[in-house]
Amino acid sequence: MNIKVRLRKTFFTASTALLMLTGWLHAQIPTAEEILEKATELMNVTNSKSVMSQTIQTSSGQLRTFEMESFSANKGENTLIRYTAPVSVRGQAFLMLNNANDIWTYFPRTGRVRKLASHAKKQNVQGSDFTYEDMGSGDTWREDYQSTNLGEAELLDEPCWKLQLDGIAEQEPAYHRMIVWVRQKDYYPLQIDYYDDGMEVLKSLYLEDVRDIEGTPTAMLMTMCNHEDGTETRMETLAITYSWEPPKAFFTERNLKK
Repeated sequence: MNIKVRLRKTFFTASTALLMLTGWLHAQIPTAEEILEKATELMNVTNSKSVMSQTIQTSSGQLRTFEMESFSANKGENTLIRYTAPVSVRGQAFLMLNNANDIWTYFPRTGRVRKLASHAKKQNVQGSDFTYEDMGSGDTWREDYQSTNLGEAELLDEPCWKLQLDGIAEQEPAYHRMIVWVRQKDYYPLQIDYYDDGMEVLKSLYLEDVRDIEGTPTAMLMTMCNHEDGTETRMETLAITYSWEPPKAFFTERNLKK
């Protein structure tokens, strides 16, 4: 065989193999939309019922602890949270419908149910670092943000995908931008950084002690750190189930008083 022909064949074979390998590697990298889809599916299960402890640390270091029951349905679209301790807040409850676009609160001392204004969803809940929207926005990330896969990154020795979510102005998103660290092995978020309109990190949510609960990865501890105010709120899950089904008329104003 002519040596030139042999060289051309060798070059063609090597080039083909390289192209195939490049294509294979590219196929292994999920798109931003795929990552976001899988992450939101994990975070927003169909229904859930849980008992939680919430500890708020103020900028002066003072601690305030609450216990509550939380109920969620239709992938986070509807949420009801009722405080059980301490005595000073026992029975207080709030109901969020339509991904926190409609919010009602109930205070036992007055016996009144009050509907909050639409802008209230951006307010902090019970003095914590979580807003109503943080706790009841469901899977609206896919509607309110444009996603970009920034590539691979490592967080706490875990290989992750680094996902950038930029708010779509017309949707009036809660944050200008979010950076989500998504664990590669199961697409569960381990950290979320929230940016203000000045592109400064306003606060960060750390999802820790991730356990398999009824086949679903679940962070048993979530800590929201407010970098601007120097405060933080720890949400510890004491018990949770995903097999709960909401009774008829459960997510209603009337049920807030029970």
